[in-house]
Order: sequence, then C-alpha cells, then structure tokens
Amino acid sequence: QVQLVESGGGLVQAGDSLRLSCAASGLTFSSYRMGWFRQPPGKEREFVAAFSRSGGWTYYADSVKGRFTISRDNAKNTVFLQMNSLKAEDTAIYYCAAQRIDRIRSYASTGNYDNWGQGTQVTVSS
Repeated sequence: QVQLVESGGGLVQAGDSLRLSCAASGLTFSSYRMGWFRQPPGKEREFVAAFSRSGGWTYYADSVKGRFTISRDNAKNTVFLQMNSLKAEDTAIYYCAAQRIDRIRSYASTGNYDNWGQGTQVTVSS
C-alpha cells in the first residue's frame, strides 16, 4: 500500500523560508514521478513542482519558479520542497503526489497522479 506523508508546514512571515518533506513508502521510488501540488483557500488544487519521468529534470509553476526547489533523497524515499522568499499568496495546503511512469502522462494535471499525501498547511503572513 502506497503511503505519502508530508511534514514541515507551518506559519511564517513573508520573505521567510520553509522546507517540506514527503516520506514515501510502499512503492518503488524509481518507478514513480514525484510532484508537489497546493490548494489555496477557496481555490482548486494546482501544480507546483515535479520531476521528469526519468527524474533528471524538474518542472515548476511560473508562480514559484526561482523561489522553490524540488529535490529527492532516493536512499530515503523522500522528496523535498524548499520554499524561499515566501509570499502571502503561497498560503495553501501542500500535497505530495506520486505518478506511476508505466505510461506517458502530463506532470501538471492532478488527475494524472495515482497517490496523494494528506497535505501540510503552509500559512504566510504579510
């Protein structure tokens, strides 16, 4: 059974940094694309960052490009999201997601991911 557990959220001020972690279990890490999504208050869930199917490249939403960095520790089956220069509009529940790479699917669509974590709240005060 695949399990994704996020941690690291919290309440910070604008301009601060946070590092989110996602511990994955029950899956073969190399057989999945890992990504981060977020859901701001009253809005739909949206793409934040993801790896390519091979894991060699990364993709980012325009709104976080240059401020957020996705990374992974394959030995620990853990994915990270380093968030710098946080803004009030980054306030959201952040979700880790896993997509099987047995077929080609977009990295940016929530419907293309097979497993989700429970989410971690990030609140940025301005």
